[in-house]
Amino acid sequence: MKEDILIVDAYNMIGNWPKLNRLKLTDRLPEARDELLNMLANYKKLRDAKITVVFDAMYVPGISKSYKQFDLEVVWTNRDETADSYIERIAKERQTRFTQVTVATSDQAEQWTIFSEGALRIPAGELLTDIERAQNEVKQTAREFADRGIVRKSPWDDQQLFKLEKLRDQMMAKPKKKNDDS
Repeated sequence: MKEDILIVDAYNMIGNWPKLNRLKLTDRLPEARDELLNMLANYKKLRDAKITVVFDAMYVPGISKSYKQFDLEVVWTNRDETADSYIERIAKERQTRFTQVTVATSDQAEQWTIFSEGALRIPAGELLTDIERAQNEVKQTAREFADRGIVRKSPWDDQQLFKLEKLRDQMMAKPKKKNDDS
């Protein structure tokens, strides 16, 4: 089975997802970026995929970095590289016989390049629908369990976890020498 990799053209999603676009249009772009990352982080919990979110640094001059946030890879392109060109390059690099790359974009020109590299494309609206569907399925399952009187509990409560942690620490501690009286 191939490993799934999702590469997201961040500003493309912000411009196409109504809630995020409203934030952007009211000069709250940083909030829109944070909300996008939160939505994708929650989606990642429901879907077994590596997710890379690419921001075009032209909107935030001077930033060019890659870091982990919410278990997502967040990339700000170099000043002289567009998000599209960065995505096209990494899609080509990451698409192998062991991986399936999907690029979330609504950019018409970019999609042909992506297809030629063997990657798949998901439009912004379809990704949003998929995210909402996944969240609704989790909520529906929780309601069904609640209706049946089934309460989902963590397999370990805090007291059990504390005891396990203490036991692990004891096992990892170096054994004392026989001559050591302490």
